[in-house]
Amino acid sequence: MNRRSFLRLIGLSAPAAVFFGKIPRLLWGGKWEHAQKNFWKNGRFIQETVDMSGYGAGKIKARIDGKWEEFTIRSASDAFIKWNQEKRLEFLDKIKTGEFPGWGGPHSGAVATYGLGRLDSKFSLNNAIKGIGLAPKDENIDKAIKQLKDTYESPMPEKMDILKSFYENPANIDWRKQTSLELYSTLDFETHTFLNAMENPIGTIVFLDIPSFELRTIVRIVHPEDDSALPSEKKLLEFVNLAHEYMHGKFKRMFPLLLFYIIEEFDNSPGKMKGIRTVPERPSE
Repeated sequence: MNRRSFLRLIGLSAPAAVFFGKIPRLLWGGKWEHAQKNFWKNGRFIQETVDMSGYGAGKIKARIDGKWEEFTIRSASDAFIKWNQEKRLEFLDKIKTGEFPGWGGPHSGAVATYGLGRLDSKFSLNNAIKGIGLAPKDENIDKAIKQLKDTYESPMPEKMDILKSFYENPANIDWRKQTSLELYSTLDFETHTFLNAMENPIGTIVFLDIPSFELRTIVRIVHPEDDSALPSEKKLLEFVNLAHEYMHGKFKRMFPLLLFYIIEEFDNSPGKMKGIRTVPERPSE
């Protein structure tokens, strides 16, 4: 596949994404793809197991296994930031030159959750590969949204340069967060990730790469019509949806935001690290 054909394929992926996004509902969705709990009211949901009132002080409260706990939101390590930045720039360069970027690296995270599950399984434990993105710092989100809107109709190579500009200066990124979208959960079809996050908002993200990092997080899920969300979360929901459309084309609706607040980080790389906690740093021996 040549460069032009590859970039054209990226641009044409939106209709397919929209269609395949409907497949669970059209072919398999039914009474089994739900839990015994109903989180929806008037066509929307509000996650009641996370309390963001301490966000300004770097704190977050979550109801884990039925018990409220307070956590400190922490930045990822310098090693994680360096790896993430370099791999994302490499990923965008490959797309720009028409080379398939592969499935590993910081874009594809294995998200593990537990807590509720669906009627179609005896297990609440779930693992799903999610497209993982970064979050601009709160004070940079408006500028980032404007950049995407102003260049939305630009050719794909120019778009890749815009996205690269976000990552080239890691100081613009809020390294306390990772982002994604809940693409499939609706009134008619609910994913395991959605149900677990609503009930028990704790999850880990593991990235297939060397070095191998694991982030332990509080999982925040925000509906587009959730008026209780923080202003920064609402803006981030707009940014992540726009970044998704920037690559794949316009969608008919805004998707809920999956926001992972980092609490701990582990380096699971084979060899010296083998699962040593790197954030927060361990006490000295």
